[in-house]
Amino acid sequence: MKNNKLTGKNVLITAGAQGIGESITKHFIDSGAHVAIHYFSSADTANHLVKYATSKGQKAIALSGDLTKEADANKVVEKTVEALGGLDILINNAGSLVARKMLNEMEADFWHKVMDINLTSMMFVTRAAAPYLAKNTNSSMVNLASLAGRKGGHPGSLVYSTSKGAILTFTRALSSELGPQGIRVNAVAPGLILGTSFHNTHTTKESAAATIAGIPIQRAGNADDVARAVLFLASEYDGFITGATLDINGGVYNM
Repeated sequence: MKNNKLTGKNVLITAGAQGIGESITKHFIDSGAHVAIHYFSSADTANHLVKYATSKGQKAIALSGDLTKEADANKVVEKTVEALGGLDILINNAGSLVARKMLNEMEADFWHKVMDINLTSMMFVTRAAAPYLAKNTNSSMVNLASLAGRKGGHPGSLVYSTSKGAILTFTRALSSELGPQGIRVNAVAPGLILGTSFHNTHTTKESAAATIAGIPIQRAGNADDVARAVLFLASEYDGFITGATLDINGGVYNM
């Protein structure tokens, strides 16, 4: 589905070469956008996506970096603007559960590590990107939260769920702060999205089956379900939606 509002827009997608991020990147390319694809370890996929974009006559660059490091986050944004000539849309997709740990096994180092990956990195990238986004009349940011940030997640995801809940608030707070600069800030909160390395790593088949049984539309989500919603929120850059979180979970949680 081509979204003509995105033709020629400059987009940075963090962790844009795996799972949901890869699908988001592909959807942006198919809508005619120029893309900067940040990756941490998925170099091959990132380079493949760059080739795909350039084959369509669009600008694209792959950028590696550890976004928990302030200098890396700044560099990724600077190189994006250098390569694309500006920035219209930021997709904050990087994040990880890392491992399941209960409260009684929580070490300070692990707590800080997960918070840094999911939350601090998002702040670093957003802080670096905001002045460039503000140069346009209309810009847009979409943050990847999670159903875990709404419901609290499954046992062992205490830090992850807490960081994702914070992203919901981060989104609301930023929408107020950046709105006057012409930047809309929204979030998506995906539920069970199968076929991604996240769930391949952290969710058993039994657990997935039990979760699906409780989903009203009786199926798990896939990366494209999330990508379409992200593109909608991003493309409405002259729209009236900001500070909102779109829940993508098959009806398992709604309010």
